[in-house]
Amino acid sequence: MPSAPLAPPAYNLLDEAWIPVRWIPGKETNDTADSTTACPPKVGLRELLLRAHEIEQIAIADPPALSALYRVLYAITARVTELDEAGPDKNWSERRDDLVTTGRFGEEQVARYVTPIHGRFDLFDPVRPFLQDPRLAEQCDPANTAGVDKLITTRPSGNNHSWFQHVNSTAPELPTPDQAVLHLLVWHYYGPSGRCSSRTVGGTKAASSKAGPLRSTLSYHPEGETLFETLLAGLPKPRESVSRDSDLCPWEREELPDPAAAPPPLKGPCSELTARSQHALLLVPDATGRHVQDAFITWANQLKISREGDPYLIWQTSKEGNPYPRPADSQRALWRDLDALLLENPAGSTRPQRPEVFRTALDVSEDLRVRALGFEQDGQAKDIQFVDAVTPPVLGLEKQEPEVAVEIGRLRVLGERYGNRLDRAVKKAWAGFTTAPKIRDCTWAVDAAARYWPAAEAEFWKRLNERDFDGAAAAFRILAEKAYDTVTYGALGTMRGAKACTTARIELYGGPVKRPAKTGGAGGTGGRNTSTEDA
Repeated sequence: MPSAPLAPPAYNLLDEAWIPVRWIPGKETNDTADSTTACPPKVGLRELLLRAHEIEQIAIADPPALSALYRVLYAITARVTELDEAGPDKNWSERRDDLVTTGRFGEEQVARYVTPIHGRFDLFDPVRPFLQDPRLAEQCDPANTAGVDKLITTRPSGNNHSWFQHVNSTAPELPTPDQAVLHLLVWHYYGPSGRCSSRTVGGTKAASSKAGPLRSTLSYHPEGETLFETLLAGLPKPRESVSRDSDLCPWEREELPDPAAAPPPLKGPCSELTARSQHALLLVPDATGRHVQDAFITWANQLKISREGDPYLIWQTSKEGNPYPRPADSQRALWRDLDALLLENPAGSTRPQRPEVFRTALDVSEDLRVRALGFEQDGQAKDIQFVDAVTPPVLGLEKQEPEVAVEIGRLRVLGERYGNRLDRAVKKAWAGFTTAPKIRDCTWAVDAAARYWPAAEAEFWKRLNERDFDGAAAAFRILAEKAYDTVTYGALGTMRGAKACTTARIELYGGPVKRPAKTGGAGGTGGRNTSTEDA
């Protein structure tokens, strides 16, 4: 008798263990005999929600993957808790307060949402695979797929550099589904613009995509003592006009979107968090479903979807008056963003606005940390470095100690002032020493930054922890002086070097200023250059 055809592979994200977690200390040693079963290293979406109060945090190593997953989880949490609407009679804040008091998500709450759409979370479903477009198998050239090395964003592909491992493009190591889904999320949120696999829709053939909505940005997430607190604190409050019937996540839509038409409008926080992707992907599993053997990656829509309104970004204003999110910078420590996270109107020429979610996060807990997650990239294909940092529980300072929150802003201003002065001073000294035609980046500037900024960060946290804000300007100035003297010491043995370094050192104190010439009297300073010190 002929053998029955093999069933298509299945990997449902609600049931399969794919999210690594860190349990609250002590939960691993509960009454269950097999502790590895009781508190496994990875869980599925359903167990993640049901046991969020026992989980300390998600343990994903790649910051952009965690940032993307957070947004998906916020949307699911809003659905499960019915905090996806906030009309005048909904009492959104009170209902969230009730959940905080309850301390966990209920089984009925979770089942009510996930049971009717259980199949939509299958990674390999032939009709509606999770966050994928099955039409790519016909609309793209099957002989010119992206491949798994392109899918896994930490692997080199094309002319990109190696990150964590070297690969053999002729014999790629196939990722498991739990690995592949994380990079599927990274592509949707941080994917590059530019050339991609060609896709034919109707009579239109195109091979260019727009950048993902979070590409090159840094997002900030409130974190509590448990994942349950983290998810509730991270919920953005919907506008009163938002309706769950129209504010849909991609997996909730009855039909796949038409890539040749305008993208579906964003009707509220759930769609804004999950439906901004500019890329379409399709994972190709092997026959067993235990590995992904290939992938299609192409454009999802030829029209740009705005990323304005994302509630986890610090929004700044350009000189032309246009809003833009604060970019990810792997060389910029998180303390330099702290006042923009705490204060309603922080100092700065870019007029930064703190992430909108922090306006309501403190209603969940006043002991929230801030986790910054991002990916330093250019607009197209160049990936530079991950960004991942976390603060102590400081989010409630503006409410608990408003004067301390203001001092945080002053410390940041002073720290950056002397860091910027140091940068200009060493560049000017280098230019004078080497007779360079203009001031520019140099090895001295890199060395000085490596010495100053970690010391300035330690000084910042020390003063904040001790609530000691007197003499901060002098402290940062001394750090800049030490870095400058150390970096330029080797040049002092020549006359030209000594002159260049001595002349440029005045930049540490604000640089030379020209006083107006005095007339009609003896003893005036004339047009002499002097230094200014505002410490």
